[in-house]
Amino acid sequence: MTQPLRSRRHATGRIRAEKADPAESAGGGRAAMRRAGKKPDRRRTLKTVGLLLGFVLVLGAGTAAYAYWKLNSNIKSDDLSANGKDGAGHEKVDAFGRSPINILVIGSDARNSAADCKLGGACGTAGGARADVEMIVHISADRSNATVMSIPRDLRTDWSGCHDPGHPSVPAQTRTQINSALNGGPGCSVVAVHQLTGIPIDHFMMIDFAGVVAMSNAVGGTRVCVSKNVYDPYSHLKLKEGSHTLKGDAALEFVRTRHGFGDSSDSRGRTDAQHIFLNALLNQMKSKGTLSSPSKMWGIANAATRALTVDNSLDSAGKLIDLALDLNKVPASRITWATMQTQDVDLPGGGSETLIGPGAKEMFKTIANDQSLTASTGKKGSPSATASPVSAASVTVHVENGTGVYHRGALIAQALIAQGFSKETDSGNGTPSTATSLTYPAGQKAQAQAVAKALGLPSKAVEQGTGSQIVLLIGTDWTTGDTFPGGKPTPTHVDTQVALNGSHQQTGDTEKCATVSPYNDVIGLDANGMPTSEDHPPSSTSPTEAYALAKNVKDSAP
Repeated sequence: MTQPLRSRRHATGRIRAEKADPAESAGGGRAAMRRAGKKPDRRRTLKTVGLLLGFVLVLGAGTAAYAYWKLNSNIKSDDLSANGKDGAGHEKVDAFGRSPINILVIGSDARNSAADCKLGGACGTAGGARADVEMIVHISADRSNATVMSIPRDLRTDWSGCHDPGHPSVPAQTRTQINSALNGGPGCSVVAVHQLTGIPIDHFMMIDFAGVVAMSNAVGGTRVCVSKNVYDPYSHLKLKEGSHTLKGDAALEFVRTRHGFGDSSDSRGRTDAQHIFLNALLNQMKSKGTLSSPSKMWGIANAATRALTVDNSLDSAGKLIDLALDLNKVPASRITWATMQTQDVDLPGGGSETLIGPGAKEMFKTIANDQSLTASTGKKGSPSATASPVSAASVTVHVENGTGVYHRGALIAQALIAQGFSKETDSGNGTPSTATSLTYPAGQKAQAQAVAKALGLPSKAVEQGTGSQIVLLIGTDWTTGDTFPGGKPTPTHVDTQVALNGSHQQTGDTEKCATVSPYNDVIGLDANGMPTSEDHPPSSTSPTEAYALAKNVKDSAP
């Protein structure tokens, strides 16, 4: 059944064509910016490169030397940060001297080759480059778990601008779509993502349209399923309900569709489908049929390295092998796929904008603090095993100023709230004291210890009191800064339920079908009542009904 365009949020955007826009201007709603997106498949790329080269190196000096040279010559590299060595942030080592790894995976919509033009379309009108896909791949310091967090391309945020030699200069941006940072080069995307999330970025990997097709072909196809019949004339994806093996163009259509799945948005529909596809691709690459086939292994590694642009610290096959060994340690059951939370804000003149939503900052903090989003399986006493950590958001602290320094208590109270402690945390004047102390009521020792660790307080400063609340009395031994002098603060624990709420998460060992959008205002219909990708169609329908109407359109895969 057809339906005229509704005025509800995103109705306009859902029936816009996926031809590249010349500029991502502010206002007008996210709908006007909807463009095609491709998929960065690079984490599994790294595993495959490492496995392949390990295989190649046992074949003999001549063959191995050629293979190594070939893969090295495929790899393109660029600066990690557009703003120098500090533009991407810096990792913190854990108590055992280990560092987590954060990789920004970028899917570029640049039409830099005939192959990309054919796949992406709009080569005559598409100006510059945008990041249709951005994912932070986080591997924990102990290599026991990983998180893959998608950042929706339509998200609007601020960043300081970029000035990277060899790329266009980008001035400071305010409430601008984050995918446009790629106009300043991949190092500019790194800067924008780091400033949005506070997460240090150690590496980036960028892939284009043709790379997605080459990867899916090299692995022999990726098995996915859809919950209902679906047709999206914008990305050209057309599949019958059930499971399908996607190769080549079909794979690209699946990861690019923004009208076919979920609520037909980048934030909640397309990224969810991308996670399903990439998780299936990763598992396919690790399957016995792939690992036991030299031709498949070579094809995957060759396709992967040809499709990749990486930061300069990953500019050789040997360096990719080292990273692959780290990635290969994480079991599928401890890989969490999620999308950062966003909210859609209506604009006065119509349309809407996508902004950071509730829970997103908590998710950022879990990654920046190297906190697992899956249940720990570490053995008792091991570095990765933790006992029911205290959620900072549940801890309220009364801060008393005993220093005589004006506003000192309020500053520390604000610092605690900024670290995730309860917003009920407050401050006031206290008894003059030369020593800082933290007292807690019976039964709240763990909560007090969490406060002490966050501030770097020594254990001797913490003791049980007679009151009914946790009280921090600041003494003259701590008159400046928000960390106790000489202390080594430990990041606060984030409530993972809050961090994951609304993120459409799944773990790597689960399989699920892409949920087809039920809305009747997402696929445009022309004057004859047929599915169309044209702008401003007279009516619209659902992806499932569009499938039934498009009898003359061939399915993307059997």
